[in-house]
Amino acid sequence: MASSPTADRGDSDDLADSDDLGDDARGDSGARSGPDAGTGALAELSYEQARDELVAVVARLESGAVPLEESLVLWERGEALAARCQQWLDGARARLEAVRSQEPPPAHG
Repeated sequence: MASSPTADRGDSDDLADSDDLGDDARGDSGARSGPDAGTGALAELSYEQARDELVAVVARLESGAVPLEESLVLWERGEALAARCQQWLDGARARLEAVRSQEPPPAHG
């Protein structure tokens, strides 16, 4: 069970495999566009899923074989995925700081 980095996000028990990169990452954007196209709602993605999809998006953009309009859609998705990864990292950092603040100071002596 993956827990959310912050309390305002729900747990993500039923996430798709990280190999499911979404239509935009594969280049099949079709009628869908914008940062929430592809794998689904960003708030439901685990850190690993968002990171893996971001890697695929960057690879497609770097290939240079993507038409301009699709490149813009991929860029927007990449920005949203990077922000989602940062949310997870910020949440993890906050959790670590909370645990550290509750630890007793080391004994000297």
